[in-house]
Amino acid sequence: MATGAAVRSRSARRHRPRRLTGMTGAAQPRAQLMPLQNAVNRVVRGLLATPGISRGIGARLVTLYVVGRRSGRRYTIPVAYTRQGERLLIGTPFAWGKNLRSGEAIEIRLRGKRCRADVEAFSDEASVTAHYATMCRDNAQFAKFNKIGLHADGTPDADDLHAAWAAGARSFVLTPR
Repeated sequence: MATGAAVRSRSARRHRPRRLTGMTGAAQPRAQLMPLQNAVNRVVRGLLATPGISRGIGARLVTLYVVGRRSGRRYTIPVAYTRQGERLLIGTPFAWGKNLRSGEAIEIRLRGKRCRADVEAFSDEASVTAHYATMCRDNAQFAKFNKIGLHADGTPDADDLHAAWAAGARSFVLTPR
């Protein structure tokens, strides 16, 4: 049987406060999963692991194999990427991004092949908004998923980019080995 302190501790982890910004203390919205996101991710993970099919849909998606920094649990996460030469640019507003740290390598599945990739993580506003702008220009679905409007010329809305960062967005550069 768990003690009262242990129960409070688990409860406190479940109800973390929202990130606050500015002098007003206004809470910024956290990223929300789309309805059926877990089911969609399961299907996409399977397709990305299937030879032949993975080459087609893998042109925009990479699978990350992430280990939780506290829990040690393994997570398999399909994410959109933008290629910059030999490097991959990804971004997320979700908490799993905290498990990617600069200087550490993770396993990825890129175009059907599993390999290691070095990680460079960014959380500062200038880097995150610049990376998100690049990804939004390259992939309108990424912009839509992250609620970033695009102007007629394809330029992402600066206020939306700032709002994504303020809500906890992070960006990462992966260098496959």
